[in-house]
Amino acid sequence: MLAPKKVKYRKMMKGRRRGTAWRGSALAFGEFGLQATDRGWLTAREIEAARIALTRHIKRGGRVWVRIFPDKPLTKKPAETRMGKGKGSPEAWVAVIKPGRMLFEMEGVAREVGHEALRLAAQKLSIPTQVRERGGVPRAA
Repeated sequence: MLAPKKVKYRKMMKGRRRGTAWRGSALAFGEFGLQATDRGWLTAREIEAARIALTRHIKRGGRVWVRIFPDKPLTKKPAETRMGKGKGSPEAWVAVIKPGRMLFEMEGVAREVGHEALRLAAQKLSIPTQVRERGGVPRAA
């Protein structure tokens, strides 16, 4: 599971997810990519599940890049706990996703295999995405 080795502060504020992604919005490494079309938080479990689905479909062929990292701690108070007594303890790690952010990239596989692998990976994520191709038109995933 992806998680930071060390952080400056254990807990973080929720924040606002306004605007679009300017950094990390273009294909930088691979031939095909999975781009977010909406905003949200992706947990480390979701990212790992999508990565596994992607690599299983391409059967060790090609190369995959994960362009996001969960560096925001998500806190939760225990069940049946009264209000107050401070903020809950960190439970999971999430990546903040804005529209336009490139989530995964891959190269070295056939076009059909690449699109199908990215479609399978998109099913594991909680936000809507689209498949992007270098020098091509977007395909809905």
